Amino acid sequence: MVVESWLARAARERPDTPAVNDLTYETLYERAKASAAGLPRGARVGLAIPPGVDYVVALHACLLAGALVVPIDLRLTEAERPDVDVVFGGEVRCAGDAADVRDEHDLDDPAILVHTSGTTSAPKPIRLTYGNWLWSALGSAVALGVDPDEQWLCTLPLSHVGGLSILLRSAIYGTTAIVHERFETDRVLDALERPDGPTIVSLVPTTLARLLDAGLQKPPALRWALLGGAPLPPALLERAADAGVPVAPTYGLTEACSQVATAGVPLFCTRVELEPDGEIVVSGPTVSPDAGDGQDVLHTGDLGAFDPDDGTLRIVGRKADTIVTGGENVAPAEVEAILEAHPAVAEAGVLARPDDTWGEAVVALVRLRPDAHATPTELIDHVRGRLAGFKVPKDLHLITDPLPRTASGKLLRRDLRIPG
Repeated sequence: MVVESWLARAARERPDTPAVNDLTYETLYERAKASAAGLPRGARVGLAIPPGVDYVVALHACLLAGALVVPIDLRLTEAERPDVDVVFGGEVRCAGDAADVRDEHDLDDPAILVHTSGTTSAPKPIRLTYGNWLWSALGSAVALGVDPDEQWLCTLPLSHVGGLSILLRSAIYGTTAIVHERFETDRVLDALERPDGPTIVSLVPTTLARLLDAGLQKPPALRWALLGGAPLPPALLERAADAGVPVAPTYGLTEACSQVATAGVPLFCTRVELEPDGEIVVSGPTVSPDAGDGQDVLHTGDLGAFDPDDGTLRIVGRKADTIVTGGENVAPAEVEAILEAHPAVAEAGVLARPDDTWGEAVVALVRLRPDAHATPTELIDHVRGRLAGFKVPKDLHLITDPLPRTASGKLLRRDLRIPG
């Protein structure tokens, strides 16, 4: 199926609406057309550009030229970067006339090659088609609604699917994306506190906690803070509710073009099922053709459960992270959530160590909040009163350095190390 180019349509229907920051759709379209000229159709084009207006121009230039976009994480060395045919780097300049531009998208064509965040293994390249992006945007619109004057604030890396999806959804809707080069607590707080500020912001648990610590209260224009990227501690959701921050917890993956379920409800036309062992299986039009089995069915490797009362999906943890202790299965994320509910705890990471008696023993690493005090014994007792005995950490270590995380805020469990 062929549809009109999203950018061309937005430029025609909403020419004076800001597309990204202060750049209007009309100007973005003209700049993207000029930059697209001469780009080889079907070429793999790397985007090695800091987040901002120039990045968005280059992104749409590639889509108008029919090239395959390959976002590049600027933190990677040359040896680590993916192979591409052409690289956009630095300021995007006009390359010639617009003779090679196409104002339509075939929904079956691959649009962007995104690499997974690599929390449990090396990042994998995943092709996402124009159809994947369109269905994801439509599903998100049904879940969250769309205001004609929407302003979606993006502080997520544009080399990952979460940040990219904001740019593509905004173009499909004809609404505004506000792009910050990086997350800066004071800058985001200032934006959210303005009466004409963002109506949606995408955050991860770590960045939401920083905003709440900085005093975020009842942001006047905010409809939703979309919160994902890592397990969500219930205590953090309670803090957000107390501060008047409207949070929409979301679960998603690169292979499913970002969102799978929002507030525990699968997106429009997305099907979520559980395998007998609790693994989450996703199918539908947002699933990448690289999902794995060739049938648009994605075995996520995540463990979930459906709430018996309202049927909403709850994420339990990663299948590969499961700790087997004395024949019982422990999801580290469940233990971390309990520890992070303690008022003295800033963050927690749970891992296994070999144990002659139990096979594996549960071990916790905990970083306390500034000026907070708690002993390992107190924290272990806190868990013991809330979880089954086999889930209680056998050891708990207080650490001072932040836990290792990806750019999108996910805990890098494979990089956790027991002190000593």
